[in-house]
Amino acid sequence: MTRSFGGLTALNQINFEVKRDEVCAIIGPNGAGKSTFFNCLTGVLKPTSGRILFNGEDITGAPSNLISQKGIARSYQITNIMPNASALENVRIAAQSRRHGWSMLRHHGDFADINEKAQAALDAVGLKDKAEELAANLSHGEQRNLEIGIALATEPKLLLLDEPTAGMSAAETHDTMQLVRRIAKNLTILIVEHDMQVVMELCHRITVLHYGEILADGTPDEIQRNPKVQEVYLKT
Repeated sequence: MTRSFGGLTALNQINFEVKRDEVCAIIGPNGAGKSTFFNCLTGVLKPTSGRILFNGEDITGAPSNLISQKGIARSYQITNIMPNASALENVRIAAQSRRHGWSMLRHHGDFADINEKAQAALDAVGLKDKAEELAANLSHGEQRNLEIGIALATEPKLLLLDEPTAGMSAAETHDTMQLVRRIAKNLTILIVEHDMQVVMELCHRITVLHYGEILADGTPDEIQRNPKVQEVYLKT
């Protein structure tokens, strides 16, 4: 896959595969192409050339809503929630978008299955007791985990996490790592993350991007010992 912006090639002939039930990371310096890669996978951007296959189906250039329906969900580097809605309402809207067409004439209470799915998503991210709390009143770590709950409510097969521990305290980071471990038991996860401790402890495989190309791909141990990675990224 290649993605260019005028004369700038942000991704240059990327060949990448993630297997079912893997937890993989995409790492690299700022400007390496990580966000462009996620944007192509989720339909925000269309590749200039190449193909994206998901469960054997070509989804290249498909709109974001269709890609979501196919089973790919994403959290964002900057928290993307409705602050003046409750935690439950945030998650319930996501669940409803996956299960039913939107209708202003029907009350959310009409959809018992939606409420059940929303409650389950909150429980999965440890926010069941905060269901009625306004999202704006949650801590930063709780807001980040709520966003993961919103993604889970769409029933994804592949979950893309963009900097899931950004701005978190050490305790919040630890809790989010535990959360990712729990949900990874039934889910394929692809993470963009700058915290190398998080990446090394959570992921089965790591791909290193550098100037839009794959510099290295391997297990955490292989990546730590790779001299090219040490030189351009790990600085060891």
